[in-house]
Amino acid sequence: MSKFNIHQKLAQINDHWNPRIAAELNGQYVKLAKLKGKFTWHKHDHEDELFMVVKGNLEIHFRDRIEKLSAGDCLVIPKGEEHLPVAKDEVEVLLFEPKSTLNTGDQQNDFTKENLENI
Repeated sequence: MSKFNIHQKLAQINDHWNPRIAAELNGQYVKLAKLKGKFTWHKHDHEDELFMVVKGNLEIHFRDRIEKLSAGDCLVIPKGEEHLPVAKDEVEVLLFEPKSTLNTGDQQNDFTKENLENI
């Protein structure tokens, strides 16, 4: 058990759409990432995921609406819900999701990160 500072961990990340593992608990990962641009439409068939914006503004596009998140905002995306994260400018996020969650869900493409690094 050791404390960590989210801002210090995020300062170590210099790329986008490449989540890092900051902590692990009860079969879940706490991940940190920087996002910029459009991601990929995807869904997670078996896992819910939580997005918390630490810094910046993030849009989560759904087929029928867009949710706009600012620093301090959280959004839980239920399993099976197709979504597209979009960051017009750089955004820092904390993700909380089961260890089995692949960042691109049901899609395999250049954004897919299968072996996440610890930070």
